[in-house]
Amino acid sequence: MLLAASAEPVKLKVGDQAPAFSLPSSTGKTVSLADFKGKKKVVLAFYPKAFTGGCTKEMSGLRDHKADFDEVSAQVLGVSLDSLDTQTRFADSLKLTFPLLADPQGRAATAYGVKGLLWANRTTFVIGEDGRIIAIFEGKDAIDPVAVLAACRSKKF
Repeated sequence: MLLAASAEPVKLKVGDQAPAFSLPSSTGKTVSLADFKGKKKVVLAFYPKAFTGGCTKEMSGLRDHKADFDEVSAQVLGVSLDSLDTQTRFADSLKLTFPLLADPQGRAATAYGVKGLLWANRTTFVIGEDGRIIAIFEGKDAIDPVAVLAACRSKKF
């Protein structure tokens, strides 16, 4: 029996066009990357699981820097494989000022190359107004919003 070779996971890099997505959000609206093209940078923060320590710290840090992200015209979006109901409860519990997107089938996580076996790997993509990736932060580097803000402020892109 011949088995098809498994597809190599996507490995996006700085300068690549960010994959399009359209996902339900904790605000009750569907959010698409195209909503921001030509208007704002996007901070797309994939995180493993709602209501866990690292993810709570990460989302709270992004929330606490809302004014800074507004100043650099950047829209923050959190994404996990959690259900829409879980995302909504998590957003409410943290009083988040930005939408959390539900990706329970992992389509966006797969397109961005961050889908693990059970959850998305912690990875934040900073996407320019032109739809290209400006910066990528992985693992513990994605928890602190300071470097993400610096990438948003960068004039080289």
